[in-house]
Amino acid sequence: MRILEEALALEKKGFSIDMVSYHLGRDIKTVAPETKIKNFRIRKIMFWYDKEEAGPNWQKIVLDIFLVWKTVKVAFLKKPDIIHGHLHEGVLIGWMAKNILFWRKMRLVADFHGELVSEMESHGYLKGGIIKKAFSFLERVIFSLGDRTIVSSVELKDKINNFKRRDEIAVVLDGVNVDRYDLNKKNKIRDGKLGVIYSGAFVENKGISLLLNSITEIFREKHEGIHFILAGSPVENISGFIKKNNLEKMVEIVSPLEYKNLPETNMKGDIAVDPKTSETGQASGKILQYMGAGLPVVCFDRKNNRKYLGKAGYYVSDKTSRGITEGILHLFRNPDKIEMMSRISRKRAEKFSWENSAEKIINIYNKIR
Repeated sequence: MRILEEALALEKKGFSIDMVSYHLGRDIKTVAPETKIKNFRIRKIMFWYDKEEAGPNWQKIVLDIFLVWKTVKVAFLKKPDIIHGHLHEGVLIGWMAKNILFWRKMRLVADFHGELVSEMESHGYLKGGIIKKAFSFLERVIFSLGDRTIVSSVELKDKINNFKRRDEIAVVLDGVNVDRYDLNKKNKIRDGKLGVIYSGAFVENKGISLLLNSITEIFREKHEGIHFILAGSPVENISGFIKKNNLEKMVEIVSPLEYKNLPETNMKGDIAVDPKTSETGQASGKILQYMGAGLPVVCFDRKNNRKYLGKAGYYVSDKTSRGITEGILHLFRNPDKIEMMSRISRKRAEKFSWENSAEKIINIYNKIR
């Protein structure tokens, strides 16, 4: 979402953009029919690999080798002034292309969405030992590669200040297009009922286990007026748990979730929940989407969350499923607060446009061109 929206916002500012990616995914024109951005994909040599959700996989090492070749080829033919690398592998590949075509004097902007090692650990990789140390070293090296560095959260900037000069690191927050959200179509809060929406990946580093455990607690305490909508993928990560704990009547699953359908899906809720902790340094772009839908958000007490939400957030200091449960129950028992927080949420969303994010990126480009 961040990569797509940054590119579209920069295009509107007059930039010519080419994207290089894996063989997976949908055509960009399915989301933005008017765009002239070209997406160059690697050949579908590993035809069996179809994992689209975020997260590490050892097979990506092979895909990244193909991606290096494709990136160098596109950079040679298109002659860009700047390579904008997303995520650790994108930054490393961009650095390689920049140095292979050294006579072009291209500049590299490194755009990090989170931490490499922490994210791999959250997905069950890197239990410890020499492999973890090797990846920790690699991460430190990659953090230092960009001519300028962009991060998506204040927490991540704090974590990499040891590897870069402070003036070379800029926080560029995610944005939201509020025009996509027609609040006239939003569900009306029903007396004694509360719809709780979570839209995002059903993976560990997004806090999905904490949320599932919270739903179980609410079910066992027999709060029958609370209904959950879980929208995202991979559905197999939650379907077994929901069936095993008899939560089918309490939980509606929307999967897969198309990006173009995100506004309509978010507006099904009365409040939203973001169970992501800050261990990986990732920002929570989904919070801005919740704000576009005018939703109060139950979330953990993080710098970035407070920066986004202000008084539209219910902040949980106890980073456990019980903390999430207490936040949801508080709003369930105080419906008058929901309406007030909803107005604040929507109003604050208007401050976080992708246009503002694009302006910050352009300022960074101008410093190194």
